[in-house]
Amino acid sequence: MTWLIIKYLLTAGVVVLVSEMAKRSDKLGGLVAALPIVTFLALIWLYLENQSTEKIANHAWYTFWYVVPTLPMFLAFPILLEKIGFWWAMGTSVMITVVCFIAFSLVVRQFGIELW
Repeated sequence: MTWLIIKYLLTAGVVVLVSEMAKRSDKLGGLVAALPIVTFLALIWLYLENQSTEKIANHAWYTFWYVVPTLPMFLAFPILLEKIGFWWAMGTSVMITVVCFIAFSLVVRQFGIELW
């Protein structure tokens, strides 16, 4: 149970750190948010919990493929934010991500990569 609490605190701390950095500098906050810190933490947690190297490698592999269809959302959100407000922009961005994920997974499936 202590280990789980440590994982929660460290992982939550990363989110708080990024949001605090973003308050002070848009560029620095964006840079730190773009770093795969959460993925690194997940890989470390898997390793420390004695998961197989195959499991750890698969996590990194699928993370790569799942990041690609989220990228259009980062372009659309700032444009939508100005036009339709925060919550509508957030919801529309989620829908854009879902549509991009479905389309992307159908494309990569033809190359033998099964995302769902």
